Amino acid sequence: MSNKVAIITGASSGIGKALAEVFSANGYSIVITGRNLERLNLVSEELQKSGANVLAVQADASVERDSERMVQETIDKFGRIDVLINNAGISMRALFSELELDVIKNVMDINFYGTVYATKYCLPEILKTKGSVIGISSIAGYRGLPGRTGYSASKFAMQGFLEALRTELLHKGVHVLVACPGFTASNIRKKALSADGSSQGESPRAEEKMMTSEEVAERIYKAVKSRKRDLVMTTQGKLTVFLNKWFPKFMDKQVFNHMAKEPDSPFNK
Repeated sequence: MSNKVAIITGASSGIGKALAEVFSANGYSIVITGRNLERLNLVSEELQKSGANVLAVQADASVERDSERMVQETIDKFGRIDVLINNAGISMRALFSELELDVIKNVMDINFYGTVYATKYCLPEILKTKGSVIGISSIAGYRGLPGRTGYSASKFAMQGFLEALRTELLHKGVHVLVACPGFTASNIRKKALSADGSSQGESPRAEEKMMTSEEVAERIYKAVKSRKRDLVMTTQGKLTVFLNKWFPKFMDKQVFNHMAKEPDSPFNK
């Protein structure tokens, strides 16, 4: 596997950084992207110290030309692409009735269109290597979460896109995986957008009780290696998907009650 190349978007922290560590430890050359060049370079230096062959590309997932340039720089340096992990993402937390619509557009541009752009430009190379396209989604892509309308919409869209793509590529030898970590300790809730588009700040959840980014990355690596179709990682997530399929009305109440228990929940105002 030492000749293989993996691109990981949004890899300057959290799950993306952990994925870069896991894939490089298993012999992949790594391309990491992110908007913050300083943080991206710090991650690149850490990876290099551990022996990784890494290329850091400053790129905004929501900008199409950045994805095109990311692919070109990868080909210039490594000559191939085997795995694309669409990890770049942002969340939001606010009632739709109070939400500025630009917040939903921002979330869709990063979570959905970011996946579309990166996949579009990587796909010709992945077809050559019969490699993998991965979308880091969420249980919010299976079950709409109140207070997170834009986030749920973006993940539903991502999963629909990847399911359709998987079917198009059914006889092309390309592996498509949708991975849903469930609640994971990362920066995504701290950076989540509030009603006016500003960052939420403190996480409303007990991060210390969640699955770690490192555990998520290990599971995703194993799923890529075995070319799994879907990966729902937590018991709570699997139960939510199952119950929502068969008992959707019951789940409306359960999900509302669960989300309303969050500290400073918008439902309690």
